Amino acid sequence: MARIRHLAMKSTDPDRLGNFYATAFGMKQIHRSPNGGVYMTDGYLTLAILKQRPNDTAPGLNHFGFEVEDSAEVSRLIADMGIARPTERPATTPFAELRGMDPDGNLFDISEHGYDEVEYPTDREQTSPSTK
Repeated sequence: MARIRHLAMKSTDPDRLGNFYATAFGMKQIHRSPNGGVYMTDGYLTLAILKQRPNDTAPGLNHFGFEVEDSAEVSRLIADMGIARPTERPATTPFAELRGMDPDGNLFDISEHGYDEVEYPTDREQTSPSTK
């Protein structure tokens, strides 16, 4: 069974919101992106607080992420249901390898390596079994 291990929300002030979650709930910051995103963890779930862009409709929930054992199999199951196959995330995006959309239009990420450590596609290529 896949596990939800990641939530992402948009904020006009990610630092303020990150400080709120650190103070109120004891969450720890694990990453800060160059575009102003703040990534927090409670030790199990990561919370990405992304900078709201001018064209975004409102602050709030943006997407969530599943940690899975086999992303190719999950992608196949999704496609078999007649839903668009998840697509690769940009090389500059850490954590998740794929992004998909459910039938209602909710965005989700898929990751085989998890959300606990900042890891880009080039990091995964260097540690894959075929390169060892």
